[in-house]
Amino acid sequence: MAEKIVMTAEDMRRTLARIAHEIIERNKGTGELILIGLRTRGYPLAKRLADSIQQYEGAKLNVGALDFSRYRDDLNGNGVHKVPRTEIPYDINNKPVLLVDDVLHTGRSIRAAMDALVDLGRPSAIQLAVLIDRGHREMPIRADYVGKNIPSARHEDIQVRLAETDGRDEVAIVSASNGNNGNGTAKTESPVKSGREELK
Repeated sequence: MAEKIVMTAEDMRRTLARIAHEIIERNKGTGELILIGLRTRGYPLAKRLADSIQQYEGAKLNVGALDFSRYRDDLNGNGVHKVPRTEIPYDINNKPVLLVDDVLHTGRSIRAAMDALVDLGRPSAIQLAVLIDRGHREMPIRADYVGKNIPSARHEDIQVRLAETDGRDEVAIVSASNGNNGNGTAKTESPVKSGREELK
């Protein structure tokens, strides 16, 4: 498999700092904004954004984690559902919520995440921040904050690696020969890494 690094650790640091400033500007501060990261890599990204915003604004934001696996539309009734790992110990009713994820692809993950979120309460608004937008949308979903647009072929795999989950910070495009992963099946987005990127 061929691999190309498209974002280094420093690239990611600068990009998240920019997104943090954009969040502050758009929301005219942070107020009651709650950041909720999508499992798996969206959660550490949400915590990093909250830390950056606190550094610039001096305000500590609430950060939660959302597991939306049972809302996915690619699992049938015979699928094995993992124990939910949603950790949102805050009241989201009538509060602005910012969903954070690593890669935006088809939009199906975000649709599932919003379904999961509204089952927990009724936010006053929902915004979306993603580190990477790779295109190939199948649903009318667009991020409010995008770190980097990376046009990619469908057979390519965009892998976001974070120090918290993978031991290093970088983003890579991995291309398998003939669009296969070596087992005769088409690759999508980091299925081994997070177990749900094929839905993105």
